[in-house]
Amino acid sequence: MIEELRLDDLITLQRGFDITVKEQTAGSIPIISSGGISSYHNEFKVKGPGVVIGRKGTLGKVYFSSENYWPHDTTLWIKDFKGNDPKFIYYLLQVLHFEKFDAGAANPTLNRNHIHSLKLKVPKKEYRSKIASILSSYDELIENNKQRIKLLEEMAEEIYKEWFVRLRFPGFENAKIIEGLPEGWKKKPIDEFSSFSMSKAKLKKFNDTKTYIATADVTDINITGQGEIIDWENKPSRAQLVPELNSVFFARMSNTYKVLVFSETNKELIEELALTSGFLGLKAPNEKFLPYLFWLIKSNSFHNYKDVFANGATQVSLTNEGFHNIKLIEPCITVIEKFGETTLPFLNEIITLNKKIQLLQETRDLLLPRLISGKLSVEHLVEEEKNLMAAEPVSAYGKN
Repeated sequence: MIEELRLDDLITLQRGFDITVKEQTAGSIPIISSGGISSYHNEFKVKGPGVVIGRKGTLGKVYFSSENYWPHDTTLWIKDFKGNDPKFIYYLLQVLHFEKFDAGAANPTLNRNHIHSLKLKVPKKEYRSKIASILSSYDELIENNKQRIKLLEEMAEEIYKEWFVRLRFPGFENAKIIEGLPEGWKKKPIDEFSSFSMSKAKLKKFNDTKTYIATADVTDINITGQGEIIDWENKPSRAQLVPELNSVFFARMSNTYKVLVFSETNKELIEELALTSGFLGLKAPNEKFLPYLFWLIKSNSFHNYKDVFANGATQVSLTNEGFHNIKLIEPCITVIEKFGETTLPFLNEIITLNKKIQLLQETRDLLLPRLISGKLSVEHLVEEEKNLMAAEPVSAYGKN
């Protein structure tokens, strides 16, 4: 099943094409740089599907484009797949860890001439498309779940804007207006809202281990990093917080968008995680108030305020005092509860789908090196693949 080849037996790499921001015209063609899609242009240089590798700056990151694209000068793109399935090559390159082949001085650089001669043990050609198909099925399910999350978020955010921005909440036609606001709605410092309070839960002495989550381990509303397994005696000094049921945590640092939510749907994380003091936590009194808290903190409007009131010399971030200085309008409790009843199913489904995504990613990442190396036979997986696709999330963050 395995044969030994050089990398240039499988593909031919070519340096990307330079283009400045001024030379770009708005369009739908992705310009792929070493860090991923950096912008869009109205012309392409390479027909898709294609595979791109970070060449300069961010080394070795591998990107797949199903459509026509423009590979930036900071990348290498595959000029010739030599009859191989592009998706197989995409997965193969991910296990080669090109960052080890840095040929730069001050700025990390990947030289194609250095890696073309790499000797590899790879599956024989008749197995390559099947391996790509197995791994792609995981990526397709992940992408489908992401699209479902996006739709749920858009629906909930539209309801939030309709009720709390446009003030077209249920019964608004009959609401009494006092000083420009519906009766019971008040503008006040955000830390004086009655619908939630600042979390006071601190990390206390614990047995065994926890997974420490820094802000770098979070992307948008998901824990995407592995975290760090810690015990009480060897914990980082910033491991100070713990999640609570019906709570929301956001990164204090300015110009960052990182929000975590903890509910009944993912309550297993409450005992497993320790959070960095780089987060600020807020707690809702019960699950009916949680959706309002989540979509308020998740909103662009809140993050704009956060950036305005953030300060600091070495690191600009939102202090508790800065948080107090944010003044917003709090709706009346009955409307907040009604919003919770309406959108809590959306929030729970988003959390559930994210858990499924995590399990699919973990399974795919375990399969990837074993399939490429031949340690796991393709034939063995044909039947198992169907069962894995239907698996429910059972693992927790950072646990094996």
